Parts: sequence; structure tokens; C-alpha cells
Amino acid sequence: MINLVSVEQLSFAEFLDGLPSPTCMVSLGLSPYDGNGVLELNPSLVFPILEMLLGGTGKASAAIQRDVTEIEQKLLDGLFRIILHDLREAWKGVTAVDFTIEAMETEPQLLHIMAPNEAVVSVGVEVRIGETVGMMNIAMPSIVIKMMRQKFDQQWSVRKTHATHDEQARVLRMLRQSSMVLEARLTGPTLRVEDLLALECGHLLMFDYPVDRSIDLLVNGTPKFAVQVVSTGRKRACQVEQIRMAPDQGRIKDEAAGGASPAVSE
Repeated sequence: MINLVSVEQLSFAEFLDGLPSPTCMVSLGLSPYDGNGVLELNPSLVFPILEMLLGGTGKASAAIQRDVTEIEQKLLDGLFRIILHDLREAWKGVTAVDFTIEAMETEPQLLHIMAPNEAVVSVGVEVRIGETVGMMNIAMPSIVIKMMRQKFDQQWSVRKTHATHDEQARVLRMLRQSSMVLEARLTGPTLRVEDLLALECGHLLMFDYPVDRSIDLLVNGTPKFAVQVVSTGRKRACQVEQIRMAPDQGRIKDEAAGGASPAVSE
């Protein structure tokens, strides 16, 4: 089971200072983008995984604090390749990134793939395997993330502009089952708290609201219709008189008509 714990931007030096020492970390190639990323697995996760790979139960009796040996590094290569494969699949929706292992290190302060003050996006993930719980940390240069974000925005813009009839129908089918709150609101005068507390039986409270004036019908708290209260059998209902146009919609409509606002005659 995997849980996202944190996503934050910090310097590369701050990212390394937050890692345990010794630990297990690899330098990642990010082809076709320039720069390198970092993938780190805490010892609390690495050594139980190694034990399970060798046929054990993975239930270590005590925390192990030592460097990973060369033989253990070879065993972990397969694990890292599985993780990188999942990263490639996860990023496919945004852009194609070929995550590759370039080097492995056990001491964070010896990994000099970026300047100490270079900004990175750090992602902390909690990994649970049986009774084993540990952290996996990923760091990628902020400049690379920004480049990916621009590409993602372009793809999303294209999707919005060229939505097919089938896509629109699919979204509509999803929205048909949604629930909304309708509220008919009679807007009246304001009242001070002290006056409200002073109300007693027999007092008459004037709303000063003409019977023929429309009232607002709110959809999820937003005024959408002007309505009149009517009767249908023994129940009260609302008859829609006018559709309220949002301010942005009115502005867009005016601009489409030539940018001139309608005149008010005296």
C-alpha cells in the first residue's frame, strides 16, 4: 500500500539533509529532459525487502543501520527497475519520460548531481509491505517540472478545445446522476442581533417585500433563476421567470456583440 505524504519545493541541500544516513538512493536520468532526479528508499524499507527477496519473512527484529553491500545493490536493481517502470507509466498522461538508473549511493552528502541551492520538487511516499513501513523520496529539478507542466497545460487546452461529441456525451452521463441543492430565498431587510433577541410573541416583523416581486432560486448557493412562488395542489412550488446570467457570462456576451454595453433609456 502506498500513501502520498508530502509534496514540496526546497533546495537540493535541504532535500539531502532530510534523508537518513546511510540510506539507499539512485541518480535518475530524465531523458529527453536535461538534469537528474533522485530516488531514495529508507533503510527501514530496504532491508526487509532484501530479506523477502532472499526467501525470508521480512519481519526484522531490529532496525538495521549499515551500508548496502554490492551484492545487495545487485538484488535491488530489479526492484528499482520495477519502480521506474511504474513512474514512466504514471507520467505517460503528461509526457514521455525515460527514467533510467545512472548511479547508486548510500551517503546523501556524497551525491553531487545538482548544485546545493538548486530548487527541486520533493515527493514523499509512505510504502507499506505487510508489517513493514518505510519512506520513499523522489526529487526532480523544478525547472524540469515546469517544462512538463507547460506541456500538460498545452495537452489539456487541446483536449478542451477539441472535445468530441462522444466525450461530451460521456461527461453528461456522469453529471446526470449528480445531486444539487435548490433554495428559494426571499431577500429581506437586515436585523440587528439586539433587535432579534428582543422579539417576543405578538411582535410583527415587516419584510417589506412586494408579492409580485420575483425571488431568487439558488443552485448550490449561487443565484441561477428568478422565480415566483406558486401552488401546485397542496404544495408550494417555484415557477421560473428568468435565468440569471453570471457576471462573466454577461461580459462575454457583450464582447461577442461588439463590446458595447446596452443603453438604459430614461
